Amino acid sequence: MPDLLPLAATPATAAGDTAWLLAAAALVLLMAPGLAFFYGGMVRSKSVLNMMMMVFGALAVVMVVWVLAGYSLAFGDDIGGGLLGDPTQYLGFRDMLAPDPDADYPITLFAAFQGLFAVITVGLIAGAIADRTRFGTWLLFAGLWTLLVYAPVAHWIFGGGWMQERLGALDFAGGTAVEINSGAAGLAAALVLGRRVGFGRDPMKPHNLTLVMVGAGLLWFGWFGFNAGSALAADNTAAIVFVNTLLAGCTGLLAWLGVERFRDGHATSFGAASGVVAGLVAITPSCGAVTPIGAMLVGVAAGAICALAVGLKYTFRYDDSLDVVGVHLVGGLVGTILIGLLASTSVTGVDGLFYGGGTGQLGRQLVAAGATLVFSFVMTALLLWVLERTVGFRVDPDHEVAGVDLVIHAETAYDLHATGGARPHFGPGTGTLHP
Repeated sequence: MPDLLPLAATPATAAGDTAWLLAAAALVLLMAPGLAFFYGGMVRSKSVLNMMMMVFGALAVVMVVWVLAGYSLAFGDDIGGGLLGDPTQYLGFRDMLAPDPDADYPITLFAAFQGLFAVITVGLIAGAIADRTRFGTWLLFAGLWTLLVYAPVAHWIFGGGWMQERLGALDFAGGTAVEINSGAAGLAAALVLGRRVGFGRDPMKPHNLTLVMVGAGLLWFGWFGFNAGSALAADNTAAIVFVNTLLAGCTGLLAWLGVERFRDGHATSFGAASGVVAGLVAITPSCGAVTPIGAMLVGVAAGAICALAVGLKYTFRYDDSLDVVGVHLVGGLVGTILIGLLASTSVTGVDGLFYGGGTGQLGRQLVAAGATLVFSFVMTALLLWVLERTVGFRVDPDHEVAGVDLVIHAETAYDLHATGGARPHFGPGTGTLHP
């Protein structure tokens, strides 16, 4: 990601960059309802509202926590040897409201844009523990996880921390902080909370593939703000990133469908939606480092590998409800590591191994990916263990079987039987309908 506040901006440049960042932030916000639709269609009908509420609840909690302390921890001046930002520097967005005539965009806009990244990251974790969590505890987890896990990793790679400044790892828009982080957290959450009632025995298929496809489309649309917006300018870099994001989504879709067709004999709509997301996940860290051909290769690798990886939960018996591990952890690892192979100086300042750059950048990408995975997994497991044993995280098994929509929210997604009003009847001998 470029420097926080580029200087010497002309009025026209500043206005254009601000306008683009405003639009990009709105696109990232759109990813939250997109994720709610995507996840909502993937669960069973008895828990679709709860799944959507987990995503929307995360949006509300994370943004409040981000303004109060999260942004300072992630982007404040380093106070811990590259590990953490000053938690009081921007407390409540203080001292950030005055305009800076030398800046390309307001710092408050950048801070809100980055906060929406945190929102999506936390929302992704919800998919790993669908159907079986207490909503109130989930909201508490969302706030604590933002401060204890997301903000430190964001500081490492985006806020001037050790991964960015000392290691020299490349991550344009969040392969580490968003994708690997959420995937590792999802794995920890699935293991700590345990499997759903009936996992491996009962069919747990997506209840509404139309919602899944709509959600995937909204996510793809919003992802242009996520990736191209991370250029922080309306410039050539943003254009290259836009093209790379588009191409990786396309090839991710095709590769996933190819695996399905070869393995199962059918190319499914669910596979198409999942393939798009897998390609987008993998291109997130690499979109500012690879050429368009490289972006297509990233998408192919992610689509094929993730299509195979989602089945690992049945082999190893962990219940990752909506394939957060198989798509976001594995896809994030693919995209982050492939920078070390496919990066090109025609796009960024580094050549990967396939462009004659040697193994140095590949090693740096491996360290960044591994450190994020281990930190997120361990911290998330500890946080969940504490919450489960204090306030309780998992719902009662009987409530899980009955459906968390009805038990927790006193609602159902689909009212298929009308219950109000009197039954109409025909008047005697008139053929006229009377109330």
